[in-house]
Amino acid sequence: MDLIPAPLHTTSCPNDASVVLGAGTVIDAGPGAEGAARWLRATVGAATGLPLAPGERSAGGVVRLAVDETVPGGPEGYRITVDPEFGVRVTGGGPAGVFWGVQTLRQLLGPEAFRRAPVGAREWRVPGCHIQDSPRFGWRGFMLDVARHFMPKDVVLRYLDLMAAHKLNVLHLHLTDDQGWRVEITRYPRLTEVGAWRERTKVGLRESPLWDERPHGGYYTQDDIREIVAYAAERHITVVPEIDIPGHSQAAIAAYPDLGNTDVVDTTALPVLPSWGVNPNVLAPSDETLRFYENVFTELLDLFPSTFFHIGGDECPKEQWRESPAAQARIKELGLADEDELQSWLIRHFDRWLADRGRRLIGWDEILEGGLAPGAAVSSWRGYAGGIAAARAGHDVVMCPQSHVYLDWRQSERADEPVPISHARTLEDVFRFEPVPPQLTEEEAAHVIGAQANIWTEVMDSVRVLDYMAFPRLAAFAEVAWSALPAPDQRDWPGFAARMRSHYARLDALGVEYRPDAGPLPWQRRPGVIGRPVDGPPPIV
Repeated sequence: MDLIPAPLHTTSCPNDASVVLGAGTVIDAGPGAEGAARWLRATVGAATGLPLAPGERSAGGVVRLAVDETVPGGPEGYRITVDPEFGVRVTGGGPAGVFWGVQTLRQLLGPEAFRRAPVGAREWRVPGCHIQDSPRFGWRGFMLDVARHFMPKDVVLRYLDLMAAHKLNVLHLHLTDDQGWRVEITRYPRLTEVGAWRERTKVGLRESPLWDERPHGGYYTQDDIREIVAYAAERHITVVPEIDIPGHSQAAIAAYPDLGNTDVVDTTALPVLPSWGVNPNVLAPSDETLRFYENVFTELLDLFPSTFFHIGGDECPKEQWRESPAAQARIKELGLADEDELQSWLIRHFDRWLADRGRRLIGWDEILEGGLAPGAAVSSWRGYAGGIAAARAGHDVVMCPQSHVYLDWRQSERADEPVPISHARTLEDVFRFEPVPPQLTEEEAAHVIGAQANIWTEVMDSVRVLDYMAFPRLAAFAEVAWSALPAPDQRDWPGFAARMRSHYARLDALGVEYRPDAGPLPWQRRPGVIGRPVDGPPPIV
């Protein structure tokens, strides 16, 4: 059946046990399964041309969708039974489980079920089987950086569909950085009037001498965000916003210069940053800065109902704080030891502020420096060390080490790989990623609430580039986050590679311009298409 991610238990039945869906097939959806029925009718119905009307048993067969809390695996667990007598039955431990079950049902129908319209007459046969399945982790995340290069709303909605097809359930939106502010804040309109636009863009990374002289920008209105969040919720995906503080904040400072360390640098001269790398211009640790971001967060909490709220906290250089009389006075006033503790004070402030409103703070593992904020969770990106330290201290962790699941890293050592960033991370490397470090005890390991694949878009200026870098590796990551896999060195890589050959056909039907297993296609290698200039050498990294 070549399912991805692999189910927990699968039993195939004889060929004569299959069920054929036809024009008379109906969907019988019980309480809690109505959303999955609507999705099935809208997507699989469109691909097959079948009406899949609501109803009970009919001569054309039935697809029964139901919620049963006794299904193993909790609310996201599901069970599928296919036999001629009873038709197709998808039962979930909760509405989410039913939805993940119909994702598997779509795969059972074949790659043509992933198209948006029928492409010819065919028989829609569901093979006879019994499937019992549930996820390993509750947080199966994908981080999309829309700050470095803005991705229009339709791209985000499309990626929510791709996430749902792979049973990923958390979209972490990196909404702000030095290079752009991407969400409307009505109280502070200059954040998008000024902060959402940069005059030009570095081509390549850091030392590259090349520039794209076209202005770049864009942002989501609050109604756009409401639409994205609602679209995600229909697919049982939670959208977690990230507003990066106190570093990676030059776009905000360009819009409101008083947010910066004005006693050290002329912040009125700072533009939205057109280049990449770690930037010394950081927020001032002032009461005014705290009030500003409290007001920003207040608007965002109305837009994002997620329990977790990401505040970044990464790569915050301390030079300006060391030179700033105001920052030094704040350190002395608070009785802090140094600038690391000053950042910890700021993080703790927002940890308490969010907790008072029923939310939980999560940040990159730098929030460990100077003392971990009580109640905060950690996105462990600089390897496993931050996650191990946090779990041992009793804090929840999302494992996303750059060494394994940064999908902006190149996919092979081949000379024709179009985005030559950092070390190669192959499809097999991602498949062998293990989110739970062996150093943790069973009690400590319980704090690893999930895993996440991250994609940073410094050299990704279109959805075509995004597709190429995300896939097929995101499919391998989905299996790691969902399936109960053995230790990395015991995983069946040849078996997964064989299943991927079937999965490529599904991605083709979805229109995903993934990196082929054999290497980049000619158009993907062509200069000017993926992260390279039309003229001149490749970017210097």
